[in-house]
Amino acid sequence: MTLIILGIIVVLAFAAIGIYNGLIKLRNTSEQAWSDVDVQLKRRYDLIPNLVETVKGYASHEKETFEKVVQARNQAMSASSPGDKGQAENFLQSTLKSLFALAEAYPELKANQNFLDLQDELSKIEEQIQLARRYYNAVVRDLNTKIESVPSNIVANMFHFEKKEYFELDSDEERKTPEVDFN
Repeated sequence: MTLIILGIIVVLAFAAIGIYNGLIKLRNTSEQAWSDVDVQLKRRYDLIPNLVETVKGYASHEKETFEKVVQARNQAMSASSPGDKGQAENFLQSTLKSLFALAEAYPELKANQNFLDLQDELSKIEEQIQLARRYYNAVVRDLNTKIESVPSNIVANMFHFEKKEYFELDSDEERKTPEVDFN
C-alpha cells in the first residue's frame, strides 16, 4: 500500500515538474518574443527622424505635422507595457499616415529617391513588426491558456505565474468598413 502511495507521489511530482518547466519555457519564450517586437519597433523609431527630415526639405511650412510625428515617436518609445505600447503605436501610425498624406501634395518629394527608399524601408519594417507581434501574441496566448487550464493552473498559482498582456495595434479606425464611392 505504501508503495502505491509512494508511486502516486512520484508520478505527481514528475507531472508538477513537467508543468513547471513548460510554464518557464513559455514565459521565457514570451519575453524573447517581446524583445523581437521591441527590436523592430526601435528600427522604425530610428527611421522616422530621417523620414521627417526628408519631408521637411520639401514642406518646411508644415511644422505642426512634423511636431505630431516626433511627439508620437517619443510617446511610443517611452511606453513600456504591451497595452501602453499598442496605444502609442496606434497614435504613431496615424501621424505617419498624415506625413505620407502631406507627401502626396508634393510631386517632387514623391519622386525623390531618398524618400522612396525610406518609405520602402518603413514598409519592410512594418511587415516585420506584424510578424513579430503575431508570434508574440501566439506565445502569450499559449502561456495564458496554460496558466488558466487545469492542472497547470495549480502549479502556476503555486509559483505565482501571471498572465501576459497581448500587444494589439488595431485601432477602431482600422476596424471600420471602408467606404466605396464611385462618384
